[in-house]
Amino acid sequence: MTPSDKTAIDAILATVHADPGRLMDILEAVQRRFGRVDAEAIAAIAHGVGLPVEDVTATVTFYAFLDTGPRGHHRIRLSRTPVSFLKGARAVADAFEAALGVSMGETTADGLFTIQWTSDIGMGDQEPAALADEHVLTAMAPGDVPAIIAALRASRPLPAKNARVTPSLVQAGPLLIGPVVAGAGIRAALAMTPDQVVETITASKLKGRGGAGFPTGLKWRLTRKAAGVQHYIVCNADEGEPGTFKDRMLLEQFPDLVIDGMTIAGYALGGGEGLLYLRGEYAYLLKPLSDLLAKRRQDGLLGAGILGREGFDFDIRIQLGAGAYVCGEESSLLESLEGKRGTPRDRPPFPTERGYLKQPTAIDNVETLACAARILERGAAWFTALGTDKSSGTKLMCVSGDCARPGVHELAFGVTVNELLDIVGAPDAAYVQFSGPSGLAVAPKDFGRRIAYEDLSTGGSTMIFGPDRDVLDIALQFADFFVDESCGWCAPCRVGTTQLKAAMEMIVAGRATRADIAATHALAGMVARMSRCGLGQTAPNPILSTMLNFPEAYEARLSAADFNPRVTLRAALGEAVSVQGHEPILAEAAT
Repeated sequence: MTPSDKTAIDAILATVHADPGRLMDILEAVQRRFGRVDAEAIAAIAHGVGLPVEDVTATVTFYAFLDTGPRGHHRIRLSRTPVSFLKGARAVADAFEAALGVSMGETTADGLFTIQWTSDIGMGDQEPAALADEHVLTAMAPGDVPAIIAALRASRPLPAKNARVTPSLVQAGPLLIGPVVAGAGIRAALAMTPDQVVETITASKLKGRGGAGFPTGLKWRLTRKAAGVQHYIVCNADEGEPGTFKDRMLLEQFPDLVIDGMTIAGYALGGGEGLLYLRGEYAYLLKPLSDLLAKRRQDGLLGAGILGREGFDFDIRIQLGAGAYVCGEESSLLESLEGKRGTPRDRPPFPTERGYLKQPTAIDNVETLACAARILERGAAWFTALGTDKSSGTKLMCVSGDCARPGVHELAFGVTVNELLDIVGAPDAAYVQFSGPSGLAVAPKDFGRRIAYEDLSTGGSTMIFGPDRDVLDIALQFADFFVDESCGWCAPCRVGTTQLKAAMEMIVAGRATRADIAATHALAGMVARMSRCGLGQTAPNPILSTMLNFPEAYEARLSAADFNPRVTLRAALGEAVSVQGHEPILAEAAT
């Protein structure tokens, strides 16, 4: 390491006062400055923040967007999802390989370009999409590739036709219709006591919009009452679930609504600091969001004495992620916020009692906080008048795939799958994947079911596949996704996801016997039961739910060289219900 390199790292450390809790910011700054975080940089950082070299190394090697060795000066990461492939991503990848003379995962001889696949980058409605360094490219075609490469090579602006994110909101409902007046919800909250704010959220029956559906009012009450030196508000904007992009839309088009929600939570829970964890794939939003926070401080909506209320001091810091799907899980997110590997924590204790920096912490997703702001502005009764008795309000549905109107659609809870398909223009849908790979494969027989917590629960991701799509090939792609995204902490997930992928490869290739399929089903159940966190527990869902709802697809792939069993494949799948009985479709199938 040269003296100038050491000086540059020291300057980076100084920007965060060499705080080991800000290790993610330090590593990302070093990555931007040098193109990697090599062994010498790791040693200098470890010395500067007072951490063991092993700890810093562990963090660097965990995240996909941090490199310990040289890569191309320009990194082109193509989104690899079932939707991107049906929209032509493979042909775009072929064009990049041909233009650069290297294969995916390789670096050009001149060191200028590395091209590789990456997981969903949150542009499911605008595929094929990619990240070129931190710039988003959308709606690419093979013919666009030469101009993209030429622009990067010459350090010119990327082609305007691809270097843009089209507004994703297609259909607004009660939550998003009407102007957003910055601070409206905060003013309403300040007319109440903090306890009354919590009571209002409770009366609204708001549940978490990230997919789990935990009652927000209960979470806020538990956090408020928990003993701690400080209380923290965390906005989970790490929506890594493939097919999800509603939170990105809110942060682009309705950021004041989200920040109002965080600030209201700060007032209600007695929190002095909020943290917005922004996934690394959304780095292009960092500057506009930072500018918005600065403006709100000038307008008295953040900082000391918000809106003139003495003692109401609350501010927000944005933490950028670095490419790790598991960090969408709340305890993994907390570890990442503290500058560590995004490894899930054991629970209890739960974040409401012992979260960020071991202090009481309320973690809510972007959509949940936007709902909270509107509830304070318009009242709990307004919210409960929408949706169903057990699922109040509306849901932002991220629709992609084989449909005429992809994008975000705000719909009241209780709408049926058939009604959703009519709205988005997918009359011949043969298969809908709800809640991403960790969710459910829904067959036409279940299109009459209602989207609601008490029936078909969803985090918002809605991938639609027409009759010409291969259900098992899609399940295989999801199995491959979980292999890549497993944190590796526990053997059931680390080893099990790899074995499940291998089993699906054999099934898709037509080499599996009935005994192989039964063994795959048993393995999926073991992974679901024994994995440490939600990632491993839901990783088998693409296999279990397609086995349950599309048994004919598996029957069609069976190897002919096998004995004939005395039970059908559907009858053999009874254990699936006990494995994933909490999922509505699987639970109903048991009856």
